Amino acid sequence: MPSNPAKPQFLETSQGLSIHYTDHHATGSEQGTLVFIHGSGPGASGWSNFKHNIAAFQTAGYRCVVYDQWGYGQTDKPTDIDHTLEFFVDGLVALLDALGLHGVTLVGNSLGGAVALGLALKHPERVQKLILMAPGGIESREDYFAMEGIQTMVKHPMGSPEFTRDVLGKLLTLLVYDADIVDEELIDERWTTLQTQNSHVLATMAIPDLSGQVSQLNHPILVFWGTEDKFCPASGVWKMLKGGGQVQAELLNHCGHWVMTEYPELFNTRSLEFLATTTRY
Repeated sequence: MPSNPAKPQFLETSQGLSIHYTDHHATGSEQGTLVFIHGSGPGASGWSNFKHNIAAFQTAGYRCVVYDQWGYGQTDKPTDIDHTLEFFVDGLVALLDALGLHGVTLVGNSLGGAVALGLALKHPERVQKLILMAPGGIESREDYFAMEGIQTMVKHPMGSPEFTRDVLGKLLTLLVYDADIVDEELIDERWTTLQTQNSHVLATMAIPDLSGQVSQLNHPILVFWGTEDKFCPASGVWKMLKGGGQVQAELLNHCGHWVMTEYPELFNTRSLEFLATTTRY
């Protein structure tokens, strides 16, 4: 799997917390900036989620900023703050401010999709477009906790003695339709990252149901979903479409929670087409 070619950088926020990110500049004439927002779960990080996608967007002329959210990767992991949607959004705003970014496209999966929606609702002027993969934040907490993947993650809490490398491997297979995608290299990568994480982020995570607010967005939105998603129910795609606005959707058969990993070429190609052919009202 490709290693991150960009130099690690760290932003010190006004809260005294550090955010890790990498900045991947466009090849040739720059067409815009994409900010990639990863999902939650044991061993998650920005690069781990999007390593199969960045090069394609760079080649097409897009600057790509990939960062680790609070509690993940090399970003700080505070244990005295609840990880609310507002807290995650504020972290993203701090990064955008530090880099002087306005009018960006947000690319978010799962938790990252909820954070993208949260920023677009709170600061619509800062966002041009949204590309979302099985976004969180559009179902009730009860609906999410009824999903097999979430139940498995709760059964084996991150950081507990029973959360072994084998347990991690089994959990990762629930994220995809084809279990062969979860090879030893991927498990090693996530297991190594997991060693620096703690359970506080998942224990205090509070993401509201934003589905009733989707209609407030006038941004072009492209949403991907796998029919075999075991973490965020695929019925969410209809909530996005019925929300109104400029929403396009790709519903993929034989696909789990990680569209961008299971079908990277399709995801990259379709996203680039969307970026090139849509305009915000």
